[in-house]
Amino acid sequence: MSRGEAIGCRSIQIFNQSPRAWRPTRYTEEDFAEFRDRMAESGIESVIIHAIYLINTATPDRELREKSRTALMHALRVGDSIGADGVVLHPGSRKQEDPVPAIVRSGEMIGEALSETERCPILIEQMAGHANILAHTFEEIAGIIEAAGGGERLGLCLDSCHLFAAGYDIGTYSGIDRMLEECDRFLDRHRLRALHLNDSKEPLGSRRDRHEDIGKGRIGETGFARFLSEEAFDGLPATMETPGPERKGAVASDLALANRLMRRGRAARHRRKQ
Repeated sequence: MSRGEAIGCRSIQIFNQSPRAWRPTRYTEEDFAEFRDRMAESGIESVIIHAIYLINTATPDRELREKSRTALMHALRVGDSIGADGVVLHPGSRKQEDPVPAIVRSGEMIGEALSETERCPILIEQMAGHANILAHTFEEIAGIIEAAGGGERLGLCLDSCHLFAAGYDIGTYSGIDRMLEECDRFLDRHRLRALHLNDSKEPLGSRRDRHEDIGKGRIGETGFARFLSEEAFDGLPATMETPGPERKGAVASDLALANRLMRRGRAARHRRKQ
């Protein structure tokens, strides 16, 4: 939280444990109370938890399913305790299997995790489509949400790099419009709850998830100005997962650039409407 405050964030994203290990971090009620107090005292308005990368909700393997379910429920319970606005989830890989049974298994596990927890939503992250990872299309995301029961605790997190890699040309106004139109065909707009802001090292439609600093990748500054100005994104908590100048994540100047591009994009949209 201190780092987010230092660079001027209004929202932050955290891991509730090591993102590449199964062993959960054990917290006390005092830990949760301290976090909530720090949030109340800070200028940060929203906290999102990112579930660990090892989770695969689509796997048929019993041991991996149990580990994944346990890890997802732990993240949700931490989210309940700190007042998080959601747990962002990579649903996992279907390997070489037909997507339909994998989607059903994914939704079933997500539904089970929600039934064992209280309030915190699961935000399914739209993925780039590499390695047969589920959720790179809105149709697949809608299928997972339906299989999970379709409740209000099920939402969507859009990642700009993933969208671009999946073939959505979000650096153009027409591409943004087409992406949102497709989203609306399969999902209610109220499902859209969060954003990840990353440029892409790889070209449009590459299906390769390679984050780059905003303005330095294939989407570029002009593309990001257009994307950030989209009214459908107003008020959503947004997280920059960019490498940063020292490969340690975004810094204050990166945040300032994103805000400048958003203002530039909004001014350009206003001129287009006149």
